[in-house]
Amino acid sequence: MNALIDILGSTLIGGILLLIILQMNLFMTNASFSSDNELQMQQNAKTLAEIINYDLRKIGYKYDVTAILIAEKEKIKFIGDLQRPGETGHGVVDTVEYYVKDSSFAMGTSNPRDIVLVRVLNNIDTIAGPSLGLVKLNFSYLDSLSTPTIDLPKIKFIKAELWVEPIEPVTNFITGNKDSIFTYWEFTIHPRNI
Repeated sequence: MNALIDILGSTLIGGILLLIILQMNLFMTNASFSSDNELQMQQNAKTLAEIINYDLRKIGYKYDVTAILIAEKEKIKFIGDLQRPGETGHGVVDTVEYYVKDSSFAMGTSNPRDIVLVRVLNNIDTIAGPSLGLVKLNFSYLDSLSTPTIDLPKIKFIKAELWVEPIEPVTNFITGNKDSIFTYWEFTIHPRNI
């Protein structure tokens, strides 16, 4: 009789240990997915910031008049030499426009809030990449004293703010709810040529 009780007790303890190991494995898998998702979100924010920063630094390059044509909250259009910067004899300046399209244009993402950043070069070459998790973009324009302005010739600084969320929602293992994580990226650009 003692042997039967020992076998039942050992089976019960073994079953409990197996359930604990399985739950720990599920938790580690979920934590790994969440961590990878957050890393991808931060990399996407960095990529978007680098793309915008690269072009905005060239505003007014090889152009003597007011180089910013449109300065709105979610849209900017400007003139600069982006195709072959610094090359002498090129003589042609480029017109670049950035704006966002709503979530209906975002593909390959399950986040319903994603928007798409569109870059138009010389009014013909439209580049609209994947959403990269961008949910909000905001441009602010500052004068030489760093006070907000909408007067195009007075703009000396451009502040860009990006809100990026994961492309795939992360489910919290403990609560079962979708976590609403995001990253915020802010940078101020001072194009030398304006």
